[in-house]
Amino acid sequence: MYRKKSDSRQYSICTICRRTDHRRGSSEGFMQGVKSVTKQAFMKSIPIMCSYVFVSMAYGMMMENAGFAWYYSLLTSLTVYTGAFQFVLITFLSSGASIVTIAVTALLMNSRQSFYSLSFLETFRKMGRKKLYMIHTMTDETYAVNCTIEDKDEDSRKEMFLVAFFSRCYWMFGAVMGGLIGQLIPFELNGIDFCMTALFIIIFIDQWEKADKHFPAITGILIAVIALLIFGQTAFMLPALVIVSGVLIFWNSEQQEIYTERAK
Repeated sequence: MYRKKSDSRQYSICTICRRTDHRRGSSEGFMQGVKSVTKQAFMKSIPIMCSYVFVSMAYGMMMENAGFAWYYSLLTSLTVYTGAFQFVLITFLSSGASIVTIAVTALLMNSRQSFYSLSFLETFRKMGRKKLYMIHTMTDETYAVNCTIEDKDEDSRKEMFLVAFFSRCYWMFGAVMGGLIGQLIPFELNGIDFCMTALFIIIFIDQWEKADKHFPAITGILIAVIALLIFGQTAFMLPALVIVSGVLIFWNSEQQEIYTERAK
């Protein structure tokens, strides 16, 4: 009887040890998987970091120069987070532009990102509640990086989420740092606002080189100049955007009809 009880206790102890080792191994494997996914996402986000930190610092400095403290830059980056439009928003806030002008300009300037999300409909659907965050943080840069990640398992979707999360953190960090630097180290900011103009010029040249047809670009330039002459510097943007959008929608529909007829 004593030997049977001893064997039974020994068996129970061995079983507990095996279960403990199994749980420990599972926990270690899980942590290694998390570290691996996080590392891969961080490595992929480094190019975005190099771009976002310095551009957002310029944004924070410009906000400070316009009279908005660093926490306004942080709040805007949390709620708006559109990059280029945030620079335009500085002018709107300083000049007292109407809510309608701000809303329509934001919609037209960032409407392209809604088409980006169409490429990830199935992927975002698999991410559950995270899809809302992925839609909010979709930018040109995160779209480009996430296109290189194949949606093959849960880890790949976690990697996409972390790329978006890291990128947003880079932008907010740079915006706050720019605002603080603008407060602590007063210096002349004349000319720093040209970084936004330079950014738009670079984007324009890049799109010009990639596009087969240059009608949209030429149309945008001509209508913007005409609207500037007619409506003035403070009120030309909204009518220019509306007219350009209408012309390009009509032109695009004509192009689709031409392609359809040729296909027949």
